[in-house]
Amino acid sequence: MIENIKSTMTCNRKELHELAELGNNEYKTSEYIKKYLDSIGVSFKCYLKTAIVGIIEGTNPNKTIAFRADMDALSVGNKAQHLCGHDGHMSILLGLITYINENRENLKDNIVFIFQPAEEGPGGALPLIKEGVLKDYKVDEIYGLHIYPEIPEGYVGTRPNHFLAQVGELDIDITAKSGHGAMPQNGIDGIVLCSNFISSLQTIISRNVSPLDNAVLTIGKIEGGTRRNIIAENIRLEGTIRAFKPEVYSKIKNRIHEIAKGYEVAYDCKIEINIKDDYPAVNNDENLYNEFAKVIDNDRLIKLEPIMISEDFSYYQQEVPGLFFMLGAKNEEKGFIHGLHSMNFNFDETILGNALDVYIKLLKYKNALV
Repeated sequence: MIENIKSTMTCNRKELHELAELGNNEYKTSEYIKKYLDSIGVSFKCYLKTAIVGIIEGTNPNKTIAFRADMDALSVGNKAQHLCGHDGHMSILLGLITYINENRENLKDNIVFIFQPAEEGPGGALPLIKEGVLKDYKVDEIYGLHIYPEIPEGYVGTRPNHFLAQVGELDIDITAKSGHGAMPQNGIDGIVLCSNFISSLQTIISRNVSPLDNAVLTIGKIEGGTRRNIIAENIRLEGTIRAFKPEVYSKIKNRIHEIAKGYEVAYDCKIEINIKDDYPAVNNDENLYNEFAKVIDNDRLIKLEPIMISEDFSYYQQEVPGLFFMLGAKNEEKGFIHGLHSMNFNFDETILGNALDVYIKLLKYKNALV
């Protein structure tokens, strides 16, 4: 029976892969999931534009356990492509729902499933929480996963406490004073100013943040100047801030503003800072981690170091205990070695069955499924 489910999961993944859609526009994807759930007799409700949430009630529930899968794809040129494994995540959750539905008589606790839009942006977890999904279904704890080509097939990786980073998008607009390149004394050179300013920003991590706290401040884009013999007046910088602890993240933001004020005085310029706070850090519940570690064979669980990528699964964890883990997808023999968001990213669909096995073992360990 379970082999048939795994085979269906592979088919689901192939079909969902072709339906790739951007965040909050996953209409075809949502219809596919709804038709599948209808075909196996599982009821659900629709939220927002494309989200799908439902519950399979246990025979003698002590708690309600939720599982979440993200639905959206990445923008590549003028189309969407599944280059981050979300097609696999949905297929895994559909497989779990199918297994539980076929074993309802053995289900003790309530199981909630959440198909969430827009993880890649602008974010779907927080809007769903605001819609009351966790409260309406009285969710006690929640699980999520991500296909991860940095660890081998057959393994899973996670860690307790802070796991994935909090992220902020940093935009800086510098206004200097233009002039002739042959007479720099009559202007304020935005290029020189900008170069020094970036160097000063890098001291935040090296001198204002403890070496025991992980953090990153990267300027990834610079735009400025009009031609070779004109002093640049307007410079734009774009970057990213990443940290795990909220207090570290706040310190970095504050220091950026403080340094900018100093440069305005020193260079007689204007510096506008705009920081868009993105997802908070994924913070795995320690009790759920310890329980998870007992479920997974010791030689199959990798305790990962904190990773600087982000995930809006973190919003659920601010409301209820949650655990997020990575599903190994690396297979050098088959060429599945390319990272997330790579144009060559792909995975062997047998790993979908690995995830299903993990979820089933977890539920049985919890006595949610007997």
